[in-house]
Amino acid sequence: LRVHGLHVPQGSGHSNETVFFETTWQTGSGPRNARYVARVEPPDGGVFPEQSPACAISVELQHRMMDAIARTGVAPISPLLPFERDTSILGQPFFVMEFVPGQTPKDLPRYSQEGFLVDATPAQRTRLVHSGLEAMAAIHTIDWREAGLDWLDASGAPSMSHQVGIYRRFAEAELAGREHPVLMAALDWLDERQPDAEVGVSWGDARTGNMIFQDFTCRAVVDWEAASIAPCEADLGWWIMFDRQSFEHMGIERLPGIPSLEEQVAYYESCRGRPIAGDIHYWEVFAVARFCTIYIHLADRMVEAGLMPAEKSMAVENFVTDQLAGMIGR
Repeated sequence: LRVHGLHVPQGSGHSNETVFFETTWQTGSGPRNARYVARVEPPDGGVFPEQSPACAISVELQHRMMDAIARTGVAPISPLLPFERDTSILGQPFFVMEFVPGQTPKDLPRYSQEGFLVDATPAQRTRLVHSGLEAMAAIHTIDWREAGLDWLDASGAPSMSHQVGIYRRFAEAELAGREHPVLMAALDWLDERQPDAEVGVSWGDARTGNMIFQDFTCRAVVDWEAASIAPCEADLGWWIMFDRQSFEHMGIERLPGIPSLEEQVAYYESCRGRPIAGDIHYWEVFAVARFCTIYIHLADRMVEAGLMPAEKSMAVENFVTDQLAGMIGR
């Protein structure tokens, strides 16, 4: 077996170590070739808080989630090889999945500025957004108990209160004594205004940048490290947050064919067959508060890596904090 053509993709995601590679081997009928993708546990783990003790290894969480979702058949998942816990092979736990050809909207440069969506027709852009929302809504129809996802919840009674508490404790641990008044005020705001929402399978990092598209149709849903049993509206809030950050907050005019935020919420509701709990503003505040929380860890990683001096750390003062402050009226 020969492993070759290693490639580490740039411009997408913040936390996972991803390696594309090819393999060639000999068979009785001649050489065979295949493409794969490896997801390797980062040295200091994932950036999202652990939902339960079973989530301690980020890549194991991802593998278990993808396997469970694939078995339901409701959403497209990259075909998986088994999870590998043995650290003597690559130094960290990892798993491998089959390569799914296609296109993914990138973060750097942002897909709203450059790339295949900029070059697409309005009809193609609409198809991509609608297909992504359809896949996300399908995930939300899964019965998490029937799917065997009890291990994802440590509370015994998953709720919005439990999720806010997880992010509050995670933020306090990551801040390690630093003050973050905007984030703490936002978590209080969320606690005080909780709508009556059912819980289900929450993807956790719901956005087009975590989907692979062929002909502007979703063919694989990836990046499951933030999965939880939580109100499914949390995914829609995260989706809307990233859309807003890709256009409105960057001062970029919405590309023709990309539905407005209101249209996307309405389309999601039509796919689910019911209105969302509460209003979308609440779920977007939760999304920005979550992002603000993990940004502490991301900024500290950059300091540790020598990419910025500690005195200029963006752990607290950053564009996400500014966005969150505006959303809760501070």
